[in-house]
This record gives sequence, C-alpha cells and structure tokens, in this order.
Amino acid sequence: MASNKRTPSFNPKTFLTQVGDGKTILACGKNHILFAQGDKANAVFYILEGQVRLTVVSQRGKEAIVATLEPASFFGEACLTGQVLRLEAATAMGVAKIMRIGKTAMTKVLHDEPTFSELFLAHLLARNIRIQEDLVDQLFNSSEKRLARVLLLMAHFGKEGKPEAVIAKVSQETLADMIGTTHSRVSFFMNKFRKLGFIDYDGALHTGLHVHSSLLNVVLHD
Repeated sequence: MASNKRTPSFNPKTFLTQVGDGKTILACGKNHILFAQGDKANAVFYILEGQVRLTVVSQRGKEAIVATLEPASFFGEACLTGQVLRLEAATAMGVAKIMRIGKTAMTKVLHDEPTFSELFLAHLLARNIRIQEDLVDQLFNSSEKRLARVLLLMAHFGKEGKPEAVIAKVSQETLADMIGTTHSRVSFFMNKFRKLGFIDYDGALHTGLHVHSSLLNVVLHD
C-alpha cells in the first residue's frame, strides 16, 4: 500500500531560524564585523535579533553609512548576482543574532522553494524603494527633515503593525553619519524636537528614545 504520509510543507521562518546545511547562526557583540569591505562575497545574511550597520570607506579614508538594518532584514545578497568582493562592510550595532546562509544553500532554496523566493523578492523590492527614498531625501530635504525621517523609520512609523514605543539605542554620532551632517547639528535638532514634544529622552540616547507621531509634522511641513 502507498504511504499516506505527506512531505511537510516548506516553512521560510523555520529555514531562517534553524541551522542546517550551509547555515550557521552567529552570536555577535557590539561592533562585531560580519564582513569587511573587500572581503570575499560568499554568503547571504539574515538578522534574527539586533541591528546591523552597512558602511563604505572611500580611497581617502572617509566613511559613510549606507544603511542601518533591523530584524527580518537580509544583507549581503549581491553575492548572488556575481559580486566577488564585498563593496561595503557590515557591523553589528549592538548584541545581535545573525543567520549566515552560504551562497550555494541560498541559491538552492531560491530555486526549489517558491514561498521563499516570494519572501526574498519582496525584500529586494522594499530595499529598492527605500534606496530611492533615501536618495531623494539626501538630494532635496534639509538635515532637519532627514533626521526626523530617520527617527520615524527607526520607530517603524508607516510600516505594518504598531510603531515602537522606544527605538533602539543609537548615538548622535551615528545619526549624524546616517543623515550626512555634523554631531552639533543633530544635537541642536534633537533638543528642538524634545522641546516641541516630538520626542522624549532623558538626555542620554543610549537609554532609549520615545518617538511621537507628531514628529511627522517636520517631514510633511514645507
């Protein structure tokens, strides 16, 4: 008689949270370098917990932040398109847990599992839209508006689900790098936002920051 047992359906969440062939979970401390600019590109990464910062350094030694990534984000996917060496560096911003998926394992699951391919495609499309928005932001908006937008994005305003009550620990130096301005300008705008009741913090950003929906007024006001 034929067996009535059915092959369990593929679960992308299980695939992304359990170690297996070509997959390992990395426990990272603050400032742990996942890969450096110029390293061999041979894996895709997925953030289970924590945040990751992507940076590039020019030939003159000037560093710029390309992106800050949150849980449920992929990065390093350019290796799937033939990129041999990393064009950027990836660093954990604090304690983080990262799934590393070897290029071969990633290619196989994308080929074999349509549900995973759809999830990954949605990620790529969302990343592309975010890059376009960031470019427009840098070209046309003031540093004050860029700071307000970054804070709102970190608090998940405009995304599905409820916004975060308190966003992750972040320094003013990091915020300055993210929006392309100076520490003193960030400090000035943060104090201004706090006095206007748009944000709340106790004077030290590393203890957490409350972002209120009223901060949208800064982004929307011409």
